[in-house]
Amino acid sequence: MSKLEQILVLEPPVDLKFKGPFTDVVTTNLKLKNPSDRKVCFKVKTTAPRRYCVRPNSGMIEPGSNIIVSVMLQPFDYDPNEKSKHKFMVQTIFASPHVTDMEAVWKDAKPDDLMDSKLRCIFELPSENDKVNDIESSKATPVINASKQDGSSLPKPTSMSLDDTEMRKLMEECKRLQSDVMKLSDENRQLKDEGLRMRKAPRSDNMVTNTGGLMGRDSSSSLPSLLVVLAAIFIGFFLGKFIL
Repeated sequence: MSKLEQILVLEPPVDLKFKGPFTDVVTTNLKLKNPSDRKVCFKVKTTAPRRYCVRPNSGMIEPGSNIIVSVMLQPFDYDPNEKSKHKFMVQTIFASPHVTDMEAVWKDAKPDDLMDSKLRCIFELPSENDKVNDIESSKATPVINASKQDGSSLPKPTSMSLDDTEMRKLMEECKRLQSDVMKLSDENRQLKDEGLRMRKAPRSDNMVTNTGGLMGRDSSSSLPSLLVVLAAIFIGFFLGKFIL
């Protein structure tokens, strides 16, 4: 008795092509179509099971339906001078309408009931045109994504670029400078009051002592005034940075 002809229609029918580079997993799809009016069980086998992952590798196809089988080639060092000897076989068998246990179907199958189709594996490296197209598509993708954003790429004012941490630092610095100015103002008032008291004191001291005291008071009174001016400059600088 002659062997049964494969009932399923395979796409592709003969070759499974895998396009590199092969530094990552490369996947190709195999479509199995059942044009008959009976259920068909299938299995996908390979001569190199460690090099491929097949999902699903077995199953049942209803009449008039089809299924996609993903064949995933694992990464490897590709040698263009070495021809691939890997092959796949799709084995099928008719199932009864009320079958539920596929293992039992395969276990009870007779050799004359089995149908099969063989496919060879072909490894291809991308051509130069494919590389150029991939580069152009990768460059065009960011532009398309950028056009979908609602004005998010527009430049923002400088004042909006300050984050919360920097704003808090500026506010703390301004508060510290204001506190220093108040302290300097208090010290300046105290020095003025002391100078007034000393002027009202009896002039029993000699001229040298009075002259030395006046020079000390002038130096002391001028120093806080200079600090007040410097503090005001710092406050203006930080406030200007914060506002701008």
